[in-house]
Amino acid sequence: MSSQKAMVKNYVRRRLRQWQTESNEHRIRADLANLRRGIGKKPGELPELWGLLFQDFPEELMSENGQPTWAEWAVSGALTLYALHQQGADRNAYADGQRLGMAISRLVGKGEGRQEAVRRRFNSFATAKTMPECMHHLRGLIQLMRSENIPLDYAELAGDLYEFQTAEGAPKVRLRWGQDFYRNMSQNEKGEEDNHEE
Repeated sequence: MSSQKAMVKNYVRRRLRQWQTESNEHRIRADLANLRRGIGKKPGELPELWGLLFQDFPEELMSENGQPTWAEWAVSGALTLYALHQQGADRNAYADGQRLGMAISRLVGKGEGRQEAVRRRFNSFATAKTMPECMHHLRGLIQLMRSENIPLDYAELAGDLYEFQTAEGAPKVRLRWGQDFYRNMSQNEKGEEDNHEE
């Protein structure tokens, strides 16, 4: 499983790099607009996304029975959510090393009384049973991140989404998300206290 997860992460990283180095702004906007239509949709459902999602996709990650593979769900989820996050943004929505739990914890410090609301959304997402349900909850969290200019490592997210679909991987991913969320939240709160003391 770990080699396929690594392939998923590398594929997403490569696709994001292509958009970041593309000089044709019109093409980038068109690609991202098309990708946004695919949020929560079953991979392969929209023909206009086939090239954006699966061009140069590793053969061993492709479905052979007409049902999307874990890899296809993970790649589709990460890239369509990146397109949503990047919409209308001046800066890049991708930040290497900014894992999901870390990014979501930064939402807590962005307004009075948000901790419980963010925690509820995060818990609903983390306990989702299907990928469409997972994507539904994650979409709301990404919209919050976009509104607060909080970037995310989408290659890591793709790896997490891949692992999340496996019976043995889901508990590991949930633990990592929870650890990152609370560790980062504690660090954010400590930083704010230190600033008030100065």
